[in-house]
Amino acid sequence: MIVVSDLMGTLTTGSPFLGLVDWVKHNQSKFSANLYMAAIMPSYLLAKNGLIDWQAWGQKLMVDSLSYIKDADPQKLAQVSEWIVEHDFWKKRREDVVARLIAHREGGAQVYIASSVVEPFIEPFAKRIGAQVSGTPVEIKNGRVQMVGELVASEKKLEQILGRLGVKRVDFAYGDTVLDIPLLEHAEHPVAVYPDAKLKSVAVERGWEIIGDTPKIG
Repeated sequence: MIVVSDLMGTLTTGSPFLGLVDWVKHNQSKFSANLYMAAIMPSYLLAKNGLIDWQAWGQKLMVDSLSYIKDADPQKLAQVSEWIVEHDFWKKRREDVVARLIAHREGGAQVYIASSVVEPFIEPFAKRIGAQVSGTPVEIKNGRVQMVGELVASEKKLEQILGRLGVKRVDFAYGDTVLDIPLLEHAEHPVAVYPDAKLKSVAVERGWEIIGDTPKIG
């Protein structure tokens, strides 16, 4: 059995940006961390009030914040990733959904986390639940962390995970937003997790399982 889950909003309510800024605050510069937070406030207010797309804003924020890691090398990137998971993602995990994935794995399923988040940031979370990772690849060049290719989101996320698995459908899929519909449509048992309004509407219409109430953005 193959089980695939989104990460952000589905398995955790954490934020790669906030986790990274927290690492900067404790390991590089408190002053810089405060500047980063101040700089995003105008766009945060626009996103919170629906004037710009919340999902796209968060994804761009994650990508742009990779530059905050100064003099990066593989060891430092691993330390940053562990910090983000330990101090943000894992603390804010959705215990009910995480328990479902662990139960799948203990029952013999192959469990994968498929996300637009950069793969190093996913790996410590996946390790905690015995899952494998499919996210946005990164590389380190001249001390800077950068994406390899484009952000792996929506259709690209689906194409990547199905391609890596060599299958056309999976047994279970978990997602929380309308962007996860392509993944959910390729599952025998789609599960909408604390879905946004658009996904909830689709899930109700199609008779998909729903876990949790629709959250409020921001």
